[in-house]
Amino acid sequence: MSPVSAARTASAETTDTSMLRVSGLTKSYSRGTSLLSRLGSSGPSTLKALDGVDLDLRPGEILALVGESGSGKSTLAKILVGSTTATGGQVFYRGTGALARRDRESSRRVQMVFQDPYSSLNPRLTVGRMLAELLLLHKIVPRSEVRAESVRLLNLVGLEEEVLGAYPSQFSGGQRQRLAIARAIAVRPDVLIADEPVSALDVSVQATILDLFTSLRAELGLSILFIAHNLAVVQHLSDRVAVMYLGRIVEIADTRELFAHPRHPYTRALIDSIPRMREGSVNDAFELDGEPPSPYDVPAGCRFHPRCALASEICRANDPPLLQVRPAHESACLKADELAAIPLPEPPQELP
Repeated sequence: MSPVSAARTASAETTDTSMLRVSGLTKSYSRGTSLLSRLGSSGPSTLKALDGVDLDLRPGEILALVGESGSGKSTLAKILVGSTTATGGQVFYRGTGALARRDRESSRRVQMVFQDPYSSLNPRLTVGRMLAELLLLHKIVPRSEVRAESVRLLNLVGLEEEVLGAYPSQFSGGQRQRLAIARAIAVRPDVLIADEPVSALDVSVQATILDLFTSLRAELGLSILFIAHNLAVVQHLSDRVAVMYLGRIVEIADTRELFAHPRHPYTRALIDSIPRMREGSVNDAFELDGEPPSPYDVPAGCRFHPRCALASEICRANDPPLLQVRPAHESACLKADELAAIPLPEPPQELP
């Protein structure tokens, strides 16, 4: 664990009010050891999916986690729900270390909504049976109240009682995602982890699902970790935004603060890439070129420097930690002050 992570862990142990917190979290995967695997690969044999992640989810908040594909977002989500074990670091739930092997109660508290609703639903179970099995397994309500509770859950996600006898194949993509959300909240969790829940949906449906997460947070008091690759999706949904790049958090701040004062070039490039309707509103200097480096061979120094317009020799030689650059705003960039002097593009044009 890094000195910064160790210091944060020590100070947070006595004052931890977060719902979920990870400290110095790492996850590595090794290449196969067979002869075929060795012949088909060269270079480093360990993939670093997560490399010292520090993050906390506060009670009742929606925290957005954004970044390109391959940045480690889904790996972090799987560790938080207990489907994957971390290589190193710690996971805390309400200030207490999470169990290495989750029991039924700890699994109930943290639920996940997946990107593809169809593959996450059992096609052989009707909606009513799917919900009934969960409610009875976790002893949420007596058997006599299962149907009424199932109807209440469906109403919460905008569906009606008549869908109880239907199968997942009979629904549209947006309706299936509503069913997946109903299943997740059926066991009355404290935390909901939504892993790219709208990226597989039509644009016309995405807004209704985003509104649903907002209403569920208000009605049920959920803490939500909302994972996305598009900053525009979470701009009006989240309370805070954490930006992830190549296995690390590189910037985190309140949503308005981050959009108004980005202090990492990667965040700035993501903001600049949001479509706008005005000519000259995009700054080509922050256009992302190429793909992220391979997680098998993370660049020395700042991991973003091969794609950064502001990179210099100091960036290639030093790996910056996540430090406070403004009140309640942290960034892992040696050029944060230099970036602050570059004007932002005009905000996206609002529809009439």
